[in-house]
Amino acid sequence: MRLSKSYRELAPALFEAQLNLWKQTRAAGLDPKLLDLLDLRVSQLNGCAYCMDMHSTDLLKQHETPRRLAVVAAWRETELFDPKEQAALAWAEALTQLPLRPDMDQPFEALKAHFSESQIVALTFAILSINGWNRLGVGFRLELPDLD
Repeated sequence: MRLSKSYRELAPALFEAQLNLWKQTRAAGLDPKLLDLLDLRVSQLNGCAYCMDMHSTDLLKQHETPRRLAVVAAWRETELFDPKEQAALAWAEALTQLPLRPDMDQPFEALKAHFSESQIVALTFAILSINGWNRLGVGFRLELPDLD
């Protein structure tokens, strides 16, 4: 299943709208490393290899440790992630796994200890954004870029 052209070429205005949402979440004052961590975890949940590759590469450029990257899927089982990161990761997972009907109250309440209400909204839009990119990546089977 392949498109005749990229989705960017076939629907440039829609692509720009999605890109603008991503840019706005990055301009909302949240830690860029945290946002990439959430992008990586959501991409793992959605099985988007293209986005996993991109965000793990971005995190390494931000001096994230390979050890934390290796265990981000099991963040609950380690002490490598601080309470703020844990709260954001739990929220990202809850929003991404809506069909499982997770309890939204507990992860939402955990956010309040670390983020303002406007930051919670910005985090939620960031999670919405990566879920959209994942659906484009998985749906249109984006291939990993060559590293050569």
